[in-house]
Amino acid sequence: MASTACIRARLAISVSATALLTLSAPAFAQTLGSQTEHSPTVVGDIIVTAQKREQSIQDVPIAVTALSSETLETLRIEGGSELLRAVPNVSFSKSNFSMYNFSIRGVGTKAVSASSDPAVAVSFNNTPLIRNRLFEQEYLDVARVEVLRGPQGTLYGRNATGGVVNMFPELPQFDTEAFATGELGDYDTRRGQAMINIPLGDAFAVRGAFAFTQRDGFDYNSFNDTRVNDRDLFTTRLSARWEPADRFRANLIWEHFEEDDRRSRTGKQLCTRDPGPAQVGSAVVPTGFLQDQLSQGCLPGSLYADAAFGAPNGGSFGPIRLLSLAPTLGFDLDFNLISPVPLGSDPYEGVVQSRDLREIATSFDPVFRAKNDVLQINLAFDLSDTLTLHSQTAYAKDDYYASQDYARYVSNPAFSDSNQVYDFFGDPLPSPATPGGVYTDPQLGPSDRILSVDISRSDNRQWYQEFRLQSDRGGRFNFSLGANYLDFKSQDDYFVFNNTFSLIAEYFYNFEFRPDGSIGTRPCDATAPDECVYVDPNPLNAINENGHNYFRSKNVIHTRSWAVFGEGYWDLSPDLRLTTGFRYTEDRKVTTPYPSQLLLGAALDGTPGAGTGGYVREGYYALADIKQKWEALTGRLVLDWKPDLSFTEDTLVYGSLSRGYKGGGTNPPRLDLNPAVVQYLPLASTFEPEYVTAFEIGTKNTALDGKLRLNATGFYYDYKDYQVSQIVDRISLNENFDATLWGVELEVVYKPAPAVQIDGNLGYLKTRVADGEGSIDVMNRTQGDPDWITLRPWIQVPSNCVAPRELAETILNGDFGNEFATFALSALCAGSSRFGTFNPDFASSLPFYSFYGFTYDPLTDAPNGGRGFEADLSGNELPNSPNWTANIGAQYTWSFGDWDLTARGDYYRQGESYFRIYNTAYDRLEGWDTVNLSVRLEDAQRGLSLQAYVKNLFDDAPIVDAFTNSDDTGLTTNVFTLDPRLVAVRLTKTF
Repeated sequence: MASTACIRARLAISVSATALLTLSAPAFAQTLGSQTEHSPTVVGDIIVTAQKREQSIQDVPIAVTALSSETLETLRIEGGSELLRAVPNVSFSKSNFSMYNFSIRGVGTKAVSASSDPAVAVSFNNTPLIRNRLFEQEYLDVARVEVLRGPQGTLYGRNATGGVVNMFPELPQFDTEAFATGELGDYDTRRGQAMINIPLGDAFAVRGAFAFTQRDGFDYNSFNDTRVNDRDLFTTRLSARWEPADRFRANLIWEHFEEDDRRSRTGKQLCTRDPGPAQVGSAVVPTGFLQDQLSQGCLPGSLYADAAFGAPNGGSFGPIRLLSLAPTLGFDLDFNLISPVPLGSDPYEGVVQSRDLREIATSFDPVFRAKNDVLQINLAFDLSDTLTLHSQTAYAKDDYYASQDYARYVSNPAFSDSNQVYDFFGDPLPSPATPGGVYTDPQLGPSDRILSVDISRSDNRQWYQEFRLQSDRGGRFNFSLGANYLDFKSQDDYFVFNNTFSLIAEYFYNFEFRPDGSIGTRPCDATAPDECVYVDPNPLNAINENGHNYFRSKNVIHTRSWAVFGEGYWDLSPDLRLTTGFRYTEDRKVTTPYPSQLLLGAALDGTPGAGTGGYVREGYYALADIKQKWEALTGRLVLDWKPDLSFTEDTLVYGSLSRGYKGGGTNPPRLDLNPAVVQYLPLASTFEPEYVTAFEIGTKNTALDGKLRLNATGFYYDYKDYQVSQIVDRISLNENFDATLWGVELEVVYKPAPAVQIDGNLGYLKTRVADGEGSIDVMNRTQGDPDWITLRPWIQVPSNCVAPRELAETILNGDFGNEFATFALSALCAGSSRFGTFNPDFASSLPFYSFYGFTYDPLTDAPNGGRGFEADLSGNELPNSPNWTANIGAQYTWSFGDWDLTARGDYYRQGESYFRIYNTAYDRLEGWDTVNLSVRLEDAQRGLSLQAYVKNLFDDAPIVDAFTNSDDTGLTTNVFTLDPRLVAVRLTKTF
């Protein structure tokens, strides 16, 4: 965490660099144009449509930040991920899969599911987009961006419990205009934008805009000696405006975004290695192999400690443990049994990562592709001089594909040499499994190391229609009435490929003895009548998607939503207004669950697999649809007052009560294991919707003859069923928690002279999980209870479990050998018909209760079915809810004839927070800050502007968020960081 002295030093540097004060983003609606000596010494106004009607931002009784195109350019805010610098109490991070978390006042999207909805509605010209490229796409020809804080339950409705981010593109004008921009920077950055607007008569105009960005990678892959996390993207927008009559207006907008590069979906992967205990109670753990079984892979250590830059205990991984025992390939010359992986080995032993968060070591470079199209038609018809009917129709299509190495480090050579295998008589008995210590995976190719790659893929389409009747009567009462309908279809797929999965499928489940007696494999096709596991023979870029030698989570969702809403505005007196709004929403979601099938098989005739626990050998079948429906009544009540005060020119004071709603959904389906083969604790298949009741007071002020604009807000939220997820059994298990939130916000712009501007914002936030809330922390399942230990289960059960310490002692002190103890310890997690149980009521070929003298059923005798003890969350903070966010910025302009030279500095700081709801030392995210500087030379008369800027001046790499991976991959942690320092020069010509 940066020290106070360091923070002060950075502020001081910013002060001297700008030749005046210091830094950060404008608080709200203003235009940062050229500041000549003849410019008025007032803060500019901006017109917004936060209430879907044109108003001065200072007249809107909502906490809203509006950023004009000039402001976005001055602050070098290129896209949605950088809005946190301009808005108080906002945090942002990319998520682990295909989306992101944009959080306002601690309310974001921490639920991970194809059926989950965003808590902050992201809109394109007032159309809400459930799936969008807010993170990847850069702003192009933007009129303004409005960020509404707090639930917007009336006009914006569902999925706006946190607020709204609304981007408004520039629309065609009836004047000819154009601009072209080019930019060069380090990392071989090349950016370009262009726009042309052409009127075709008095009633029709068209506008076209184009932008591209190309640059080299921010990150270095030391294993492949390549730069990754680069950019190659472009955006095209075409729009038309038609006004054939005074009472009718229409516009059409089509926008296309496309990216094809090596963007990294996540950052480095950290781990504090867990060696496992050397002793359990009175029992000494006799071998490293058994010690690994008591290891969870990674410990919950601080992400900032040196130990975090290790690698997991690979000896604890289920596939490694199985391949250390079976199949037996033969003997070495000393008559030791040989398995595909040497017994007791850890493929990651001794692996230490670079402390540089922008350096990884992976066998596979990332692949990233995204396409997004939005088509929107807007119609407005004046039914009378005071009544207008609006129609908005929109279609959006979003496709996403991202693949990367599952880990950020490479293993040691892991496999035995199957050529150096002998039979009982000492004669060579080579097997094709791992010749020369190399296994050839059908998707990942040959390697002597552990290889693992994932694919995150999403295919979405959305229709949206809204009708709105709006009055502008100029009297004491106006209203807005409307209805809308949304139809959204999505399919999300997540794949994990690992060469140990394929090796197990081919040489454990599908093994056969070759004519010479060596171990081979047989295809799982029509020639194999018995139980087997289908192995997809195709390479990674051409998989048939039916393989059971890789993990696939297939999620299909169809959402239909309709709503009616209305809002009325009563002028109770010339300076007092009452706003009331109500909305009725009906959401219907239909989820088609497709269970994952990793290493599950069956017989050709459909007989369920007695060894794997599967029902099919190939492909992915659907279970019955899960149909959900919710109805919600939301709205707001606002009273605003415009008093005549002696010390301000304009003041608005308001108080509001609002209610917001966000739909629930389904948890992704797990393995569909046969309970007669493997005991498997059921998990909740659905999660509840969110509701928030919010109280807010605020004031907006203009003073000192227009030189000062000061806005302040205070809020309190009563939140019900906030959605948070974590990985359990290889799926995102979404849970609900009640919480309260409160905070204050301050936004200020001060312009003491025509050439000087100081601006900033400050946010304080306090979140608290309600008393009595609890959840099982996968990083600490025992919660420190000395009578229980954490164990690795058998390979088909993906999550760790807790078991009584004394029972583990009994097994470790037993006289039946270490290999036998391995299976017995696994049975404390879940019984298996093939590999043993302690439950006499569960049929198994290995009745361990007969050997060790005790019975035990983890589903009934252990806390929460063996999953562990709940952590008490009472009083914890919500994730990604920093207590403080602060911006301060300053600029000064010198005029030289027709030229203006403006120097600006910006400083942003975000306080510490937690990335999980458990608030442990492991979850802690240190506070971080960044400094940006820019110099702009502009001749407004000639339409020329030259800007040089530097972002992230000190080249910091703070961890801004993190994600905990699944138990069966060692509970590693993917981290997300800030972009490195970028220095660039930008030239713009307007026409």
